[in-house]
Amino acid sequence: MMPSLSIPLVKSTPFNPEIALKSLRGQADWVGLRYVNEKTHSRSVRNGRPEDNSVVFDHGAMVEVLIDGHFGYAGTSDLSSTGLQKALDRAKMLAKAGSQHKVTHFDLSTRPASVGHYRTPYFQGLDSTSLSELTDLLIMASEKLKASEKIVTALAHLRFIETTLHFVSSNGANTLQEFLFLTNNFQATAQEGSESQTRTLNGGVARCLQMGLEAFDRDQALKDCENVAKQALELLAAPNCPTDQLDLLLAPDQMLLQIHESIGHHLELDRILGDERNYAGWSFVQPQDFGTLKYGSSLMNVTFDPSVPGEFASYAFDDCGNPAQREFLIEKGLLKKGLGSLESQFRSQIPGVANFRSSSWNRAPIDRMANINLEPGNSKLADMISQTERGIYMESNVSWSIDDYRNKFQFGCEYARLIENGQLTKVVKNPNYRGVTVPFWNSLKAVGSADEVEIFGSPWCGKGEPSQAIRVGHSAPPCLFEKVEVFGGGK
Repeated sequence: MMPSLSIPLVKSTPFNPEIALKSLRGQADWVGLRYVNEKTHSRSVRNGRPEDNSVVFDHGAMVEVLIDGHFGYAGTSDLSSTGLQKALDRAKMLAKAGSQHKVTHFDLSTRPASVGHYRTPYFQGLDSTSLSELTDLLIMASEKLKASEKIVTALAHLRFIETTLHFVSSNGANTLQEFLFLTNNFQATAQEGSESQTRTLNGGVARCLQMGLEAFDRDQALKDCENVAKQALELLAAPNCPTDQLDLLLAPDQMLLQIHESIGHHLELDRILGDERNYAGWSFVQPQDFGTLKYGSSLMNVTFDPSVPGEFASYAFDDCGNPAQREFLIEKGLLKKGLGSLESQFRSQIPGVANFRSSSWNRAPIDRMANINLEPGNSKLADMISQTERGIYMESNVSWSIDDYRNKFQFGCEYARLIENGQLTKVVKNPNYRGVTVPFWNSLKAVGSADEVEIFGSPWCGKGEPSQAIRVGHSAPPCLFEKVEVFGGGK
């Protein structure tokens, strides 16, 4: 984060949020304007042929007001003075109507007057290569994936997203954040008779980063595609995963899903307060659990950390201008903080973090995950394998299910190998495991070291009414859990 009192205008558009805010007319206790400008480049090749070569533009503004202790929002893609004024008038109308039924009387302490500038740290922008070079690379990747006649689908996909978010307010907030996101997906589906198996690189879109083209290594990508195809064919010939109680070793790309679904959503304060109960579910976590609940073993340390370079949901300020910093959510297994914005902290009196986030200009911010990371331990992957007599190693999520209280879960992976007498042995297909959140995390008995941490993410974390999908990041080393119920499953 580089604080600055003078924030440059976004070069790609003449729209100036500061001037626009000053032009708005009407009485309110506070007014905010959040401008979002996004450009999405998509390139994909299926079975050696270009399939999607598109660029999508989207921009607009959200006008927010505070009147009589209640907030009102209205978004618009009409950025003229008339369009913004109409949005302001609608936000005021909604705030006044809502204030008659409010459960909390908010004040300006929930809207900091922050000023600063954040920019994704990158070295190679999108102008460092050409469309034809990217397409040629994806064609080569698709050819590597099509390693056999049994591979019926070979998909190579890249997406680059350039986003500008500029927030200003009547109490002096002025934050400009400029992001460059990169996602890729390499996938091979093998089929023989009625049997088919799909293998992806790290679970499809799990390789999501916030950086430039330097993150995309051409030679490594082609090697990865060869391995994806090889493992798809291995799975086609593999036996089904056994049904048993085994020690479970999860690769970092599956820890992505484990963290997301059995930690992240549980700790969102608006969910704990009941805001999501009728749509995305509640949480077994209760307000009195913070500071008292032993969520996992003493090896479990989980942080909210939007400062990690390259991680998908790094930023300097949330969408109300609250400065973001690294915080422990769970430390040595003890639950400490929730994923709650200033509004939710005000309501619940539970400590939270800077995670008030929206998916775009046409959505109001709510409590969302950002970078939720499992901190490294002292074990090595090779040692965890050698110390396991009966176990199973799983990679890459393919399915998930969890109850409305985020308590009982069942997850499926793409690829697994048995661990027998300290050795990785045969490949098994359709591997699944199930558990209950707190007992599962308390069975954590080894956490990989810092040099085995991998960074992943997802562009599609869904929540809220109206629904919004947002970008989240998760990093972790491989982790070993004791005596977990595993089982195979057909397709």
